[in-house]
Amino acid sequence: MITLGNISLRHGSQILYVEASMSIFRGEKIGLVGPNGAGKSTIFRIIMGQQSPDEGTVSIDKGLTVGYFDQDVGEMSGRTVLAETMAGAGEVATLAAQMRELEEAMADPARAEELDALVTRYGDVQPRFEELGGYELDARAQEILAGLGFEPRVVADDVGALSGGWKMRVALARILLMRPDVLLLDEPTNHLDIESILWLERFLREYPGALVITAHDRELLDRLVTKIVELDGGELTTFSGNYGFYEQQRDLAAAQHEAQYARQQAMLAKEQAFIDRFAARASHAAQVQSRVKKLDKIDKVQPPRRRKVVEFDFAAPRRSGNDVVRIEGVGKRFGDRTIYDGLDFVVRRLERWCVMGVNGAGKSTLLKLVAEQIAPDVGTMRLGASVELGYFAQHAMELLDPTLTVLEQLQHAHPRATQGSLRNLLGAFGFSGDDVDKPCRVLSGGEKARMVLAKMLYNPPNFLVLDEPTNHLDLDTKAMLTEALADFRGTMLFVSHDREFLAKLSNRVLELTPGNVRTYDGGYIEYVEQTQHEAPGMR
Repeated sequence: MITLGNISLRHGSQILYVEASMSIFRGEKIGLVGPNGAGKSTIFRIIMGQQSPDEGTVSIDKGLTVGYFDQDVGEMSGRTVLAETMAGAGEVATLAAQMRELEEAMADPARAEELDALVTRYGDVQPRFEELGGYELDARAQEILAGLGFEPRVVADDVGALSGGWKMRVALARILLMRPDVLLLDEPTNHLDIESILWLERFLREYPGALVITAHDRELLDRLVTKIVELDGGELTTFSGNYGFYEQQRDLAAAQHEAQYARQQAMLAKEQAFIDRFAARASHAAQVQSRVKKLDKIDKVQPPRRRKVVEFDFAAPRRSGNDVVRIEGVGKRFGDRTIYDGLDFVVRRLERWCVMGVNGAGKSTLLKLVAEQIAPDVGTMRLGASVELGYFAQHAMELLDPTLTVLEQLQHAHPRATQGSLRNLLGAFGFSGDDVDKPCRVLSGGEKARMVLAKMLYNPPNFLVLDEPTNHLDLDTKAMLTEALADFRGTMLFVSHDREFLAKLSNRVLELTPGNVRTYDGGYIEYVEQTQHEAPGMR
């Protein structure tokens, strides 16, 4: 259906693609993966015709419909959430608007003379509208919005009143409602909670069209895609299977390439040593000449390209008291809405609590109470002896000094640290080379998140309170962070929608549901086994 043939593209001095090729066939589900900045989003823009390659061809079957979701949702206001969603449904939305206009015209006495023409036109439009499922459009839009976490009362509100994250959900709903032949989804899970991710996963698994998706959710890729296209070093390489199988095949291919390269280098060195040794001897001239010609004809194996994934040994925190935080009889309301009423909760040293709950259950509110960002209306919240608390939330990114560079920000926070150790830390969080000299004001949301985490974890506190710490992190950085936190010798309380992060780090689960609080011994894996659902909203 869609083929990119030998495309090449350069942005200034950066080469994105060199004679790269990929194909999308009917019904395929493809994961597009690669390091940040490799050009994954640009692939989508090239397919959509928003950008052209310097060389190569882009072939798209005639009549093919393509839906594209990206992080730039544009302005939304003046319509309800439902109307905004339905307005993006493609041809069926256009036909619905035409039918409304024709119905109004046919009911207008002033246009009685045009009635025959209007009826004829309506007769042309209505069958196509019915063929595209237009009469179920409203119900399908409601179902998609509910799946993405919208409450019924919000669906009828002005879309302009929503936050940026919720507007992105509306933009995603528009594309899903459109039901194109090919879906291009660029990081659709960034602003979704775990219930919405699970719903989206199921929706996409059952979707009959082709799908190309970029995502930092490994679990989603493992369950959903049947093909991986890797973009790295300007090349597009296709692997069959899900993300886990791709990792195995990639590592195997890299090991084989490295072994082949090493064998050839050893052979070349041996041949060159013979040439150097006997080059001046007339008795060996023929042999030397023969070996020189042999070396000239050999196809040289290219040196292996190694992904640069920097590891960092985080310092051990100081020991805290056994009771890290104690919450007793806490009540919290926002307006006429009660979040907690008589909440009792204790976190003890070395426990790693993940907080589960549907939207509005009070997950982030609990973390803010513990971090003393807000105060309870009634009851008490007390930190234990020798507790040093580090709090990560999305608003923490706003506290970065925009006038400082990435490296200067860390130097300011840790003045006694060596520049080498700070550079190693930044490398582990994806800042290498000239990236450390970027002013913080130009950093993307994901880069700011990495910056804040690096700043916190250089000399880690003994109690980490983390609200969605993996948002915007690429798969390699997320894996590094997960591994580092697995070795963290302190206490954790966190909210995350990343199932791998939850499974690997939690050893306790706190489930918040309206009017109820439950605790579970064991981590997220045991929670799923006990409850038979992956999130509270998926019962």
